[in-house]
Amino acid sequence: MTPAPSQTLESLLAGYRLCARSEGKSPASITIVTRSVQYLEHYLVKTGADTRVGAITTQHLRAFILSLRERRAWAEHPFTRSQDRGLTIDTIHTYLRSVRIFFSWLVSEEIIAENPFHRVKLPRLPYKIIPAFTDTQLKTLFSSIDTTRPSGFRDHTMILMMLDTGLRISEVVGLKLSNVYIEDRLVRVTGKGNKQRVVPLGQYLARQLWRYMVQSRPEPALPTLDQVFLSRNGTRMTKDTVRGRMLYYGRKAGITGVRISPHTLRHTAAISYLRNGGDVFSLQRLLGHSTLEMTRRYCQVADTDVQKVHRTASPVDNLRLGIGDGSH
Repeated sequence: MTPAPSQTLESLLAGYRLCARSEGKSPASITIVTRSVQYLEHYLVKTGADTRVGAITTQHLRAFILSLRERRAWAEHPFTRSQDRGLTIDTIHTYLRSVRIFFSWLVSEEIIAENPFHRVKLPRLPYKIIPAFTDTQLKTLFSSIDTTRPSGFRDHTMILMMLDTGLRISEVVGLKLSNVYIEDRLVRVTGKGNKQRVVPLGQYLARQLWRYMVQSRPEPALPTLDQVFLSRNGTRMTKDTVRGRMLYYGRKAGITGVRISPHTLRHTAAISYLRNGGDVFSLQRLLGHSTLEMTRRYCQVADTDVQKVHRTASPVDNLRLGIGDGSH
């Protein structure tokens, strides 16, 4: 592409989308980059700044970050009313990372010479420990599902799969029959960035998944539908439907004190894997993390278990040597 620093952000987005699709980027990733860049352009227009890419500076981007931190949730959304709370730091990070991806693409296409984001520090993300499901909560959750009904057996299998494998909800609803290897107890999933990985299944899950596919999976509404999990009408399941079903079962089970969601299942799976002797490098591959940074967070949570156990199982404490307690 020829250098065109005089072009506006909006005029270059079409080129980015074309390039991203040709590289196999996921539609969701392309959409969030597009939306984030549009937010930036809207901010520049609102403040009277130049929207040509060659005119956008580091100062513009820092001011944009401040505007995001002051922005109300759902502001200017056509259907949802603005809320009193501001955007979360996680949401702001998503927008900024997406804008940075777009500017990196501009540099790679030689549209601009330097990425103005290189000198911009993103707001620090607070470390949050997400509560995991307890064993009791999980047993209660599973017992609340009526597995005598085909839809209930499907839901039970999906929730079991997310807990056993740590798969993302998008990976579960997108799982295809052609990528299930029951005898080998393996599935091939497509994760973020269209990256594929092979994930093993536990014995219990493999048996139940086979039963679902043979006995409970409805006839596909279209012969081209290869997804494992289908609705009662034979159409593809959506992420929102799965979230809704899980929330329904969680409320039915009376579970409180933890977010009832597929992401909490993934979180619980990761912590349980480490508690049961798994290593962080294998966990990284199973979860599909591109770096160890996110995986290490689960290690920190699992480490709290080690601390609790050590308080009661310390080798020296249990020797009862009586050192320093006046009993010698």
